[in-house]
Amino acid sequence: MLLGSGCHRDSCSTTPIPSAITLKKKKKTTLLSANSGTFSLVFLSFLSVSAIMSDTIYPPESIYNLIPREEEKAVKAPRYMSKFREQVQLEKEVNKAPSKTMGPAKVDVPSPQKYLLKHSKEPKLPEKKLFKYENDELHSKPPIPARTDKPLMGLHSNKNFIKTNAVENIMTVPKKPQPVYAYTKKGDKQLLENSGLIPKYIKKKDFGQTPEYLLQRREEVKKAQEQYDSYIKERMREGAMKQLSGEERRNILQALKKNWDELHHQYQGLSVVTDTAPKKYRKERLEQEMKQLEKDIELIERHKTIYIANN
Repeated sequence: MLLGSGCHRDSCSTTPIPSAITLKKKKKTTLLSANSGTFSLVFLSFLSVSAIMSDTIYPPESIYNLIPREEEKAVKAPRYMSKFREQVQLEKEVNKAPSKTMGPAKVDVPSPQKYLLKHSKEPKLPEKKLFKYENDELHSKPPIPARTDKPLMGLHSNKNFIKTNAVENIMTVPKKPQPVYAYTKKGDKQLLENSGLIPKYIKKKDFGQTPEYLLQRREEVKKAQEQYDSYIKERMREGAMKQLSGEERRNILQALKKNWDELHHQYQGLSVVTDTAPKKYRKERLEQEMKQLEKDIELIERHKTIYIANN
């Protein structure tokens, strides 16, 4: 709020302005003199602060405040119970021991006759055992010939090793080199069979044929469809259900779409800002009804044949 001595007569207050105003800030006093042709400023911020505090403590009166409201009682959530509670209690009882963590452990006092010996706590190697195979005939080597043993001398053979070796080499089938391919400029090679560069799977006997499991699955689906068709025919023969005609299906579909258009028109007419509870509830209700209609429309459009049970 501004008060000045140089204001117009109609626009300014006629309250006289004191010649000197004292302002206190941080324990310091300052005097402002009001001379002719100058303005005197008076800050009345405490008035706005008091007005805000009054609105907060004492809200403005309204006739809606007279409507009795139901007190909402806070519902206490169920107490959490761990599913491992019984297991923890059982383990606690099993592992429980008196004076386990309080005071020194109660153990037997060592006897003076069994005093600690030198190197008695060092690990000891197991005793040496004679190694022996389970089957000496297969694993053990033949014994070294004795000094008195004499080998057979003077044995001769009439076999022509040169001719036999030549015949074996001539009759042997030469080995085929494995097909490889080089994949770098330095000549690094890999086998060609599993590289994918040569046709391998198209040469199989069952290539291009339907697998057995797919044929089996097709037969299962066919049998299930036949059982379902027979069940439907039997129920229709008994009069327990009837099939919805095409005209009735179209009429129901058009009615559902019409209802959806009406709800959508109402939804488009809602206010942009949902600042009250009724606006929020109405918007949520319209959205829920529209979603349900969309599900029903999708269900009818997806299924051409519809059966209705006669209750």
